[in-house]
Amino acid sequence: MNPCPCGDLGHPSRNCRCTSEAVARYRNRLSGPLLDRIDLHVEVPALSADTFAAPATGERSEAVAERVRRAQERQVSRQGQLNCGLSNRALEAQCALAPAAQEVLHHAVTQHHWSARTYHRVLRVARTIADLAGHDAIDAHHVAEAVQYREAPA
Repeated sequence: MNPCPCGDLGHPSRNCRCTSEAVARYRNRLSGPLLDRIDLHVEVPALSADTFAAPATGERSEAVAERVRRAQERQVSRQGQLNCGLSNRALEAQCALAPAAQEVLHHAVTQHHWSARTYHRVLRVARTIADLAGHDAIDAHHVAEAVQYREAPA
C-alpha cells in the first residue's frame, strides 16, 4: 500500500500534503486480523531517478533462485514438504529454538501483543530464513530478522 493517501510520504523529491491524522486514518483501514495473515511487513521507500539510472549492485537473480531451490530441498528433505505447508504443530516440531532465540521471540510477542497466528507466522519466517542461510538450527539472529520483517516501521 502507499505510505499515505497522496502517496508522497517519504518521497525524495515530492512533498506529502497529508496531515498526520489522515495518515493514521489511512493506515488504520487495514484491520488487525487482515494484517495477521500477511507474513512480511516491509517498508519500501520511494527511489530517486538517479537510483533507477545507476547500475544494479544487488545479488543476481540466478544466485537468489539457486539459494531458494536449495532451501526448498532442505525443507522437503527434513519434513517432507515446504515450510508453508506445515501445520502449527508440525511447525513447532521443526522449530526447536535455542534459549537465546526463544528469548527474542518471547520478548517480541510480549512487547507487540501478538496473536497466536502472528507468533506462528514469525516462527515460520524464522525457519525459512535459517533454511535460506543453510542452517539446521534457528538462531537468535534468524528470529530477530523475522521479527524485523514483521515490525517494519509504519
